[in-house]
Amino acid sequence: MSTHTIMTVYGTRPEAIKVAPVIRAIEESSTLESVTVVTGQHREMLDQVNEIFGIVPDHDLNVFAHGQTLNALMAKVFGGLDPVLARVAPDAVLVQGDTSTVAAASIAAFYRNIPVVHLEAGLRSGDITSPFPEEANRKITGQVTALHLAPTSTSRANLLRENVDPASVAVIGNTVIDALLHTVAQAAPFTDPHLQALAHAARPVLLVTTHRRENWGGRDGRGRSRPSPAGRGPARVHDRAAGTPQPDRP
Repeated sequence: MSTHTIMTVYGTRPEAIKVAPVIRAIEESSTLESVTVVTGQHREMLDQVNEIFGIVPDHDLNVFAHGQTLNALMAKVFGGLDPVLARVAPDAVLVQGDTSTVAAASIAAFYRNIPVVHLEAGLRSGDITSPFPEEANRKITGQVTALHLAPTSTSRANLLRENVDPASVAVIGNTVIDALLHTVAQAAPFTDPHLQALAHAARPVLLVTTHRRENWGGRDGRGRSRPSPAGRGPARVHDRAAGTPQPDRP
């Protein structure tokens, strides 16, 4: 039986979480062959997710560098991915979301006449500058995508307003739910003693995470645990929101 090769390209922790269930499904298919490429746009955070899901990338472009600009990052992804595309010649390239890895990978695949499959397609803010550069990245990716996998009917409607062929859009839900269901079934102890203590608390725990820059607002103590109707829980602040230098923004 002939198989089709699907190359999944991803570079950050959010991408890894959402492509992991898809990669696992491709690996279990009798008609598809999986090839995974990580760019390393994130490094430690990306490797952590791959370990949790048992994914060993076939190719690692390792583009991370402290202090690099978005243009330098994009150039590295283009330069590192193109020879892999030429050598593997996949039947399709799967990307997820709206990072610089996604934009560069989708254009690189398009330039080699390889169909692009965009997971979580159709998200739009209506402002090209916010979130930056994600809104531009996902619109650029949408222009060269052959199959748009939209998470919601709203995302589908966004694509149709941009004159995307309805036959090329499928509403599939959000794969982060599949990732969540996989993760909660694993026995993975916390390495942080505070989280370990919360896991054994007698009352419910609410986790709050602030990731997107547009959600930060002022520095109002989000990093502290705070009371809630559900109990008490930790607030996880992304490294950039906490003030840690993050040279290669998505």
